[in-house]
Amino acid sequence: MTLRLLKLAKDSAVKSRTQAINQLKAVLVGADPALRESLAGLGRATLVRRCAELPDRPAATEPGAGVAGTVVFTLRLLARRIQHLSAEVKDLTKRITDVIAAHAPQLLERRGVGPDSVPATAAALLITAGDNPERLRNEASFAALCGASPIEASSGKTQRHRLNRGGDRQANSALYHIALTRLRCDPRTRDYVDRRTAEGKTQREALRCLKRYIAREIYNLIRPTQATTAPTSPPLAA
Repeated sequence: MTLRLLKLAKDSAVKSRTQAINQLKAVLVGADPALRESLAGLGRATLVRRCAELPDRPAATEPGAGVAGTVVFTLRLLARRIQHLSAEVKDLTKRITDVIAAHAPQLLERRGVGPDSVPATAAALLITAGDNPERLRNEASFAALCGASPIEASSGKTQRHRLNRGGDRQANSALYHIALTRLRCDPRTRDYVDRRTAEGKTQREALRCLKRYIAREIYNLIRPTQATTAPTSPPLAA
């Protein structure tokens, strides 16, 4: 419950920050040309800092103050809101890390799994497992909860499996992002996907196989005492 509440608060702060950033950029379009040019080409962090440091104009919000003064006031207000939300996200990320480190520190040691990765993969997977303890009989049950278990769709002599659209979609998204991170960073994972595609599978099908193996790996880290003997997994990144 603690992890769920912290993740809920962080997701809300991230969403609000993204909205404020988009609003700041939209307001900047209508700013005075001289001000707009002085802020052109800046990175996001520098742009926010510069807008937050714009000089105060007490009359900006008063009737008849003019559009230019109101634009400066709005830019400064939005920039300071973004800074506040960024500090909030940073604090919540640290709290989430502390909770994960207390309950499943081994997750933080795995490539692509962490409290600040998108979409907070470790937290999403732990929440899914914690919400369904009675259903986690084995690693196959966990894969099904994450929507990473293949569904039989064979017909006649055609043997195939279709995409599982059930399960917790946030956990499924977490597995997907772990797979993408490892594809970028880990040669062994790339070799595995290349081998599966060489066997005739599409890139998407190979990724689904990879997600299934990652689900097994995560289950054995979350519930090591209940881990069952499973087929040999591909050499994924630690």
